[in-house]
Amino acid sequence: MRVLTVRQPWAWAIVHGGKGVENRSRNIAGSYRGPVAIHTAKTWAGDDALAIVEDLATADCPGGFILGEIIGVVDLIDVHVSDTHAERWNVELERNEQCSAWAMPNHHHLVLANPRAIEPIPAKGKLGLWKPDAELLAQIERAQ
Repeated sequence: MRVLTVRQPWAWAIVHGGKGVENRSRNIAGSYRGPVAIHTAKTWAGDDALAIVEDLATADCPGGFILGEIIGVVDLIDVHVSDTHAERWNVELERNEQCSAWAMPNHHHLVLANPRAIEPIPAKGKLGLWKPDAELLAQIERAQ
């Protein structure tokens, strides 16, 4: 299991709103595929992000968002680059750049599936795709 810290409201959208792609400037997953706990950062992404989430989400956004806690688990099933990135790096892709309404050009797309909400677990976030310590891992596994 890995953990991904994501700013709100993007984290909520991954777990509850149908956001199946997380956009990153680089491939933070490497070759890892498997379960990923979604941790909410303590900083807000901004009202522009909220407007996008409200427009694209498959569920109504809540009035408030939890910060600094693990709120769910998803499966990381693929990572690919947008066509724009591929052209810059001379990489051939078989995928369409717009793999999802949530996908951004010039980014690596972490493709996420099977979101499962859990009872929130307070935790300190980290950059990248990080490994939880044994105690946090046990808490996440019990919450599923």
